[in-house]
Amino acid sequence: MSIMIKAEGISKSFGEKRVLESIGLEIGSGEIFGLLGPSGAGKTTLIKILTGQLLQDGGSAEINGNDSRRLTGDERRRIGITMDDFGIYERLSCADNLKIFARIYGMTQKDVLDALEKVGLSEAQKTTAGKLSKGMKGRLKLARAFMTAPDILFLDEPASGLDPVSANEIHRLILSEKARGKTVFLTTHTMAEAEKLCDNIALLCDGRIVEYGSPAEICRRYDHQRMLKINLRDGRDIVIPHNKEAAVKVASLIEEGKTETIHTTEPDLETVFTEITGKELSA
Repeated sequence: MSIMIKAEGISKSFGEKRVLESIGLEIGSGEIFGLLGPSGAGKTTLIKILTGQLLQDGGSAEINGNDSRRLTGDERRRIGITMDDFGIYERLSCADNLKIFARIYGMTQKDVLDALEKVGLSEAQKTTAGKLSKGMKGRLKLARAFMTAPDILFLDEPASGLDPVSANEIHRLILSEKARGKTVFLTTHTMAEAEKLCDNIALLCDGRIVEYGSPAEICRRYDHQRMLKINLRDGRDIVIPHNKEAAVKVASLIEEGKTETIHTTEPDLETVFTEITGKELSA
């Protein structure tokens, strides 16, 4: 598996505020990588450095083996990006929004229509962007990212603020790109989204990566947080640590006929992040 995105010792400050500190990661081809952290953790700054929009203070960043500070036009064409501050022209139609970028990259009307079809907006091609729902605007942003058939996609919280149905549609589109062998760099502060989509994740807090691995691996490392949830016949629930001492308590409840059901609850990414940092991932 070839390395598509690589960072070594990336650091960045704005004035006296240190935003990123010694960030290192490697992302392989066909991988969905998730960068998780609360708002202000440095996720968007890292994307801008990796894609050559912002210069780092220290360290190096490479995209498909190329220095991100010196990407050529053709190399940039192979990168698709959606970010919250990449606006949509509200008074233009969906098709005209894409035509602006198609001209920049020397693409055709067919490329525009193919991109709209890919995200399910063919019938809305003449609709002005201002009349689209938030979910449809999210798909229009993805169409712009998909239009050049990039090898790498950088998606900055693509489903943020969407209703579950719209978010699931965005997730379906992302997984379809993975199935085509594309590499996806995804930022999110939603634990469920990361567990659903990502092969590997990094937890980012105060500009530092505090954990790295697959979602399941990370949760297993904090297995000491596993709990037993006991539903009692009188309607009450009891939650106790899943350890040796729990056996006596459970046996007693069973003997007394008080238990209805017993479940094991595994630690999730939200729980892990809070233990490591003392902060909430969704903040």
